[in-house]
Amino acid sequence: MTDLKGLILSGGKGTRLRPITHTSAKQLVPVANKPVLFYGIEAMVQAGITEIGIIIAPETGDEIRESAGDGSRFGDAVGITYIPQAEPLGLAHAVLTAEPFLGDSPFVMYLGDNLLRDGIVTLTEAFKANAPEALILLTKVPDPEHYGVAELSDGRVVALAEKPAEPKTDLALVGVYMFNKSIFDAARAIKPSPRGELEITDAIQYLVDQGMNVEPHLVDGWWKDTGRLEDMLQANRLVLEDLETSVEGTLDNDSSVEGRVVIEPGAELVRSVVRGPAVIGAGTKLTDAYVGPYTAIDERVTVERAEIEYSIVLADSQISDLGARMEASLIGKHSRITRTDGMPRTFRLLVGDNCEISLV
Repeated sequence: MTDLKGLILSGGKGTRLRPITHTSAKQLVPVANKPVLFYGIEAMVQAGITEIGIIIAPETGDEIRESAGDGSRFGDAVGITYIPQAEPLGLAHAVLTAEPFLGDSPFVMYLGDNLLRDGIVTLTEAFKANAPEALILLTKVPDPEHYGVAELSDGRVVALAEKPAEPKTDLALVGVYMFNKSIFDAARAIKPSPRGELEITDAIQYLVDQGMNVEPHLVDGWWKDTGRLEDMLQANRLVLEDLETSVEGTLDNDSSVEGRVVIEPGAELVRSVVRGPAVIGAGTKLTDAYVGPYTAIDERVTVERAEIEYSIVLADSQISDLGARMEASLIGKHSRITRTDGMPRTFRLLVGDNCEISLV
């Protein structure tokens, strides 16, 4: 098998993460202070894939280009090609859109808002060794009706369905696929689904119906689709679980860190406590603050007289004088959250960029 190419899908409107995605691509929302998109790129590079195409939408394409660049930040040999998709008409449509870039090369397709803890190195090795027409990743989920679902017989894929009302199994398709060039004919052979999209499940089903080998692999480690607030917070928690302590910022004598904590260069703690796993971004200042486990605070954030736990705070935000602990929240860039007298003891927030909130 020739060298694999990579295809990352970063189109889509991110409606489930609004209002954050009104002003930013969902694939660029950070998990543990790194854009979700970058985890997919890094997984490909670790698997030896250096030619990567990224599907982009008109609304967010420029932001993704600016963030990921030409690929050199991920390795000297890495090159990124941006592939515009005018409308999000389904994963199989994205494959066809990328056909000029992919050519006859086998490839890995990775959904840009997905996280796969153990990467794809062993999976790409299996794909190269066994040379099936397609390799799909599966994991057991409690709510398969929200995913593409696979049926197996004697270890082989026999049927797939996209978000079935009555799933026949609990095996959901993880957002990573591997194909050879036969997927292009399959995508051209299918019709749009009732929701008007060319479904990748239908294209894979076409391969199965044609007697081609679709190889299933069960995911051992965790996998997360970060399309919703609760998924984003869980992904942040899971990534932070693997954190290694690194304190490069400054702490005064009345500040402390406990557990696995990263304090990035230029960050400053004044009379504050950070209890990990947690990460504090470069240039951020905590004053009379408490940051609890599973929290990621991005760059140049100011937190004063406030407590934050199990949350994500994006860059250049200000949080002060809350008087109660903020938890399970996602705060957009350039936001300002403060309070006046009289307030509830606990609050949960999903706040878009450039917001100002006063709690009364």
